[in-house]
Amino acid sequence: MAGPRASWKGYIKFGEVSCPVALYTAASSSERIAFNTLNRKTGNRVKREFVDGETGDPVEREDQVKGYEVENGQYIVLEPEEVAAAVPESDKTLRIEAFIPCSQIDTTYFDKPYYLAPDKMGEDAFILLRDGMKQEHVAGIARTVLFRRMRTVLIRPHGKGLIASTLNFDYEVRSSEKAFEDMPDLKIEGEMLELAEHIIGTKKGSFDASAFDDRYEAAVAELVKAKIEGRALPKKKAPVASKPSDLLQALRESAGIAAEGAKPKRTAANANRGAGRSKAAKRAVKSKQTAATPARRAG
Repeated sequence: MAGPRASWKGYIKFGEVSCPVALYTAASSSERIAFNTLNRKTGNRVKREFVDGETGDPVEREDQVKGYEVENGQYIVLEPEEVAAAVPESDKTLRIEAFIPCSQIDTTYFDKPYYLAPDKMGEDAFILLRDGMKQEHVAGIARTVLFRRMRTVLIRPHGKGLIASTLNFDYEVRSSEKAFEDMPDLKIEGEMLELAEHIIGTKKGSFDASAFDDRYEAAVAELVKAKIEGRALPKKKAPVASKPSDLLQALRESAGIAAEGAKPKRTAANANRGAGRSKAAKRAVKSKQTAATPARRAG
């Protein structure tokens, strides 16, 4: 079986030390269930078409060009070669500009993760960088042109290699002040706080990504399967928010349940079984769709 295909190849450099590296996509949505847009009346797929906003006439691909709106309805046209010329040239080098303590990392700025591995030669320098960062509990901040954009990248030790996370720029991250401006200035103390601390204490655990299955994907797969089989799924009741007057009683009941012994912790084996059921449902959906419409790709 062929190995994963690198998304980018270049060099990583810290001080005067450099080594060739390759980036590999760490997260992908390609396995998610996908839908097609259909014409409700005919059941045929709908094609996307660009039309002129004023005349309504279709615009062919060769006549489409990028534009920046300077005033209402007034645009500056940017030709493809002009946009390409404005993009900084890439020297294919991730230059680490600083090492920062891992405790200072604000995950709000995280964009996309990539695995960073040595490419062909340079394993010694790569391992030196990895182990040095592990020893010092730091991450590296680097900048380079990735996929035609200048990007800031956070580089951290990860297993046998490194993980490189592209970061959002400061202007892209919205301030939390607006989100929390309506928060009341309340101080919770006494029995309510003690009960909350007790409940949190009984729920302590460690992060295990395999213990969390994609309930949306499983639910959609089950819905598609039910539609194929001509049956309806039962409607689910939405949760009701706890009223302030009922909060103390709800905490007492929760603490009582925790004291009696909460449900057994989900093991990795149980998680794998759940994931297996989800994949099996998806395979069943694809199989039945293929049988029903052999000439059309299942969505």
